[in-house]
Amino acid sequence: MSSIPAEGLSPPEPLPVEPVRWIGGPEGYLQILDQTRLPGDVVYLECRDVTAIWDAIRNLRVRGAPAIGIAAAYGVCLGLGGKTSSTAELLDRVERHAEYLATARPTAVNLFWALDRMRKRAKTLSSTSPFEFRCALLQEAFAIHREDHQMCQAIGQWGASLVPTSARILTHCNTGALATGGIGTALGVIYTAVSQGKKIHVYADETRPLLQGARLTMWELLQWGVPATLICDSMAAVLMKHGKIDLVLVGADRIAANGDTANKIGTYNLAVVARRHGVPFYVAAPSSTFDLTLPNGESIPIEERSPEEVLCPMGLRIAPEEASAWNPAFDVTPAELITAIICEKGIIQPVQAETIASTLAGQSPS
Repeated sequence: MSSIPAEGLSPPEPLPVEPVRWIGGPEGYLQILDQTRLPGDVVYLECRDVTAIWDAIRNLRVRGAPAIGIAAAYGVCLGLGGKTSSTAELLDRVERHAEYLATARPTAVNLFWALDRMRKRAKTLSSTSPFEFRCALLQEAFAIHREDHQMCQAIGQWGASLVPTSARILTHCNTGALATGGIGTALGVIYTAVSQGKKIHVYADETRPLLQGARLTMWELLQWGVPATLICDSMAAVLMKHGKIDLVLVGADRIAANGDTANKIGTYNLAVVARRHGVPFYVAAPSSTFDLTLPNGESIPIEERSPEEVLCPMGLRIAPEEASAWNPAFDVTPAELITAIICEKGIIQPVQAETIASTLAGQSPS
């Protein structure tokens, strides 16, 4: 490996659970925790080219909006491999590989945010040497990673202030360290509340069809020692009806300017049921998940995945061979059903365009 000339060229401090980690210097590679193998096997994949990163994102080996963005940023760095004497050629590679990585998945805006940030940084480096160019791009990827780590800590602190001393929390999909560069968004709030001595019990939806709640959230909660109960997605309404849920806490993959929020399919159901039973419904997400170019959720692109994920979950066919299926990966929860959005800059409440814009601009949320 080449030596690293710049100070501070390093990723954040490691956590017990890491979805991605960079190994080496500018000529290094990315390790990705293969989340399709959890909870049975903890396996890190070595990704040494852009195609491997694209495949990992597309096939959910790395998932969660912030983690996808971080992986893509490192993917741009991998795309700089190979000998060249021309910085102009490296600039061209950044553009080509960023455009390619952007095709991996359409909904999580963090992917596009991170790639745009890498593009913008690259354009400032046109007068540098190829080696300096590589170092600076890797620094930018590390910065994206470190900043997400810090944002998760802040989200945890803000969100924990909304959690009662004793609380039963319902969550959906996976929003912890597996999905981010830090302790997580919604699960980060839970970890922070637990660290403050609050008595927490988590109810985790299994999250069909890929069972991220059952496979990933339950595995992660066990790693952190948080009491939890797994439920089928269809059980949430009954729990709320019987007063066994104090609040719902979910993540997000894209939030429009008015607060409409795209998240894992089934989130909208929970918001409707929570409103029916008077249960607070909170969204936790970093500022990088907001897409202020979209006025509302109608404009959010929704990824549709293979019907086989519904017909043959985990490789086991549960429907007749002739059966068809519909498999949108996300749904959109209207802003009026969201009690508050928790980001690293504060608690956005009420959820509307004005409070979102002012909070993201750094003004104190009302």
